[in-house]
Amino acid sequence: MIRFLLAASLAVLVGWAPSTQASDKTVILVAKRQLNDPLYKASVLVVRPMGGDQHVGVIINRPTKMTLGQLFPEHKPSQMVRDPVYLGGPSSPSVIFALVNRPASPGGKSLRLLPELYMAFETATVDSIIEKEPKHARFVAGLVAWQPGELRDEIRRGAWHVMDADPSIVLRKPEGLWEELVRRAELRAKSI
Repeated sequence: MIRFLLAASLAVLVGWAPSTQASDKTVILVAKRQLNDPLYKASVLVVRPMGGDQHVGVIINRPTKMTLGQLFPEHKPSQMVRDPVYLGGPSSPSVIFALVNRPASPGGKSLRLLPELYMAFETATVDSIIEKEPKHARFVAGLVAWQPGELRDEIRRGAWHVMDADPSIVLRKPEGLWEELVRRAELRAKSI
């Protein structure tokens, strides 16, 4: 019940209706080497605009030491998921979200991040993904939400490299991901 209430209040907070601006697109943020914030240092995020210069995203390279089975010992399907839960961000850290690779929406309150990549936050939908398609998903605790202008300011101040979103990056194993992407972004910046 707590997960549901947090997810419902989060939906209101970020206004889960897609933006209608043609220039809106999901991106990958790669922390620049000089970003020393303990949470965001060496992080990679998938980020989607929500309209009104607001954004929502999740860190994709921070596995925790916890599994769904440890978090939900009474939920038998959670015991079958061996991958760790990832730390998605500091907002609503007690809510489990699912990033799922599939051709169509998993239903419920889900947000399309990329073609064939959705973020589900409604408890029943996340539970269904755990039960039916956990091999196509990554489960994250929390997310990152930027209020109007916050992300634009962070990019302007030089905290992030901004890259085109690539679905193959989002669910990839995290080992070496930041190092590879930061090198790629730095090489691209030198060639411009």
